[in-house]
Amino acid sequence: MGTKAEELLRPWCPFCGMDVGRPTMAVQRRMREFAQGTCECGAVYVSEATGHNIGAAMVECLVSACNDEWDLAWELIPEDDYLTGIVENYDEVTHQVVPKRNLDGRAVRGVLYFVRLHREMADLVKRFEKKQAEQAAQEEAGEQAAQPVAAQAESSTPFVAPALEPERDPKRKKKRADKKTVKKLAEARDIDTLVDLFFDDSKVLRYLQRLLYDPTPGARFQIAWVIGQVCGRVATREPGPVADLLHRMFESSTDSASSSWGMIETIGAIIAARPDIYGAFTRHLFNFMGDPGTREGVLWGLGEIAAVKPELIRKSTPFYSLFPVLNHTIPELRGLALRLMGRIQAKEAEMQIMGLQFDNTPIIIYEQGLPVETTVAALSGEATRNLHKDDSNGD
Repeated sequence: MGTKAEELLRPWCPFCGMDVGRPTMAVQRRMREFAQGTCECGAVYVSEATGHNIGAAMVECLVSACNDEWDLAWELIPEDDYLTGIVENYDEVTHQVVPKRNLDGRAVRGVLYFVRLHREMADLVKRFEKKQAEQAAQEEAGEQAAQPVAAQAESSTPFVAPALEPERDPKRKKKRADKKTVKKLAEARDIDTLVDLFFDDSKVLRYLQRLLYDPTPGARFQIAWVIGQVCGRVATREPGPVADLLHRMFESSTDSASSSWGMIETIGAIIAARPDIYGAFTRHLFNFMGDPGTREGVLWGLGEIAAVKPELIRKSTPFYSLFPVLNHTIPELRGLALRLMGRIQAKEAEMQIMGLQFDNTPIIIYEQGLPVETTVAALSGEATRNLHKDDSNGD
């Protein structure tokens, strides 16, 4: 029987940690040599089956990430404009990672090579794509056909990712993280120092996770928000450790033998900080709605995500199944559901939302990790206003 290290694995994205699909050849080959795929986080990857032609795979992957704009690809600078990752021991035949590098007597030497553009470069590529789409529409149906394309692009909710963290001096004297220092910085909400400390000692994330084991809900919400902010900035250069943290917290939350205090809230805070990278985890977060112990954390986390990228909730979760929560006997759940429905502009639930405008039950909602005293009625009014905030723009 093989050891755990020899078990076959599903290929994963080194940036977001999600499983990736089998790479395929494009319908229009465009002189391509390698099968290609795209992760849900936006990373592009190619498969090189022999392990002997990685250089060509790197070039093709980068050019593909740039929408086949060769001139743009040659101008990009590694680290400053894009990140790269690699998954070794990949078997293209079975779409598996084979740690022992041999499968049924056949040598496995393939690699999956990944490229993920930074936000500024990704936006530039999208503008190229948009321009090409508009030109194609104009050629096919004239000037009037191009205008709806632009209008549709402007209607999406903009997300502004954190700026790329400056590269630290490799000759600097690195600091060591310890529990006491990390706790002090977290309680002071000193995000800058925590991020700096991470690039010296990656154990910062583990120490932050341990702070979630606090019996006080207020303390857990604050730590969850702090972790989200730190991870959002860390991911601009090192998304892998953040993906590992997400996986650990998901595992802890599903393990009945361990405590999930603050885990679900933290997952939501991390996704909200970088929905462009970790947005694919949103649908997995929704799976914890069935547990009364994590229900409040799920609603809070989904509300955080909805504040920055509401389309993630509407497109990747069955949000309509949350409508009955608006009438839940626990007022905090009613309030969190109202907060979420307003942020995703769920007009489908407008009558239920308006039906709570006279519910003056006092509750506490946490915003940016801090307690805010409000009422169910106040949240109903805010949600109603959010439902119609775009109506005047459309007139």
